[in-house]
Amino acid sequence: MKPSSSVAALDRINGAADALGLTITSDQGDKLLRYVSELQRWNKTYNLTAIRSADEMLVQHIFDSLSVVAPLQKFFATTSNEVKKLMDVGSGAGLPGVVIAIMLPTLRVECVDTVEKKASFIRQMTGVLTLPNLISTHARVEEKSEADCDLVISRAFASLEDFIAVAGRHVGESGSMVAMKGKAPTEEMQSVRNNTDWRISNVEQLTVPEMDAQRCLVWMQRKQAA
Repeated sequence: MKPSSSVAALDRINGAADALGLTITSDQGDKLLRYVSELQRWNKTYNLTAIRSADEMLVQHIFDSLSVVAPLQKFFATTSNEVKKLMDVGSGAGLPGVVIAIMLPTLRVECVDTVEKKASFIRQMTGVLTLPNLISTHARVEEKSEADCDLVISRAFASLEDFIAVAGRHVGESGSMVAMKGKAPTEEMQSVRNNTDWRISNVEQLTVPEMDAQRCLVWMQRKQAA
């Protein structure tokens, strides 16, 4: 990004954070801006995302990921584990995992993806953005050893039932799964109720700044944890 466009982008990031009720430090704003810049740079060679322009990345990737931060803060405030762990499944270029790691530095965030170039990009971001709480794992999530996470999240990854099938075992005994979705997926939710040992605990509507589209979080827990 050029200096002038960086200032404008930073203003938009701060505006989005305000709209979402988030407190964002200048360091966090700078890291989000640097992340977009690095994503643009790597994208020219490695095709990490179909979105090319920085303006679109801000809205479709950064603001969309920022919209889950306040709900996650509320969730983790109720967990008592000394080390709070989140796994981002099918993380791609690190969305929402890298954004979460920037905004919630006390969380241990593990981004898992099967594509080496995407895992490499996230690994590079741990150093470039100075994120010691961020871990990048190149693996099939269903083949990883169980991670005992407080929360497992996904964004545009799979159907809810498939998400549970491949990643549910990484959720700790009292943990949850949450899927970032557009419109509430009624049929997928019914499949969870009918075909799995999980229940839909909440469907939380989200408003993404500068985006005119429906967004929600589908929260799930094991039925025996109810």
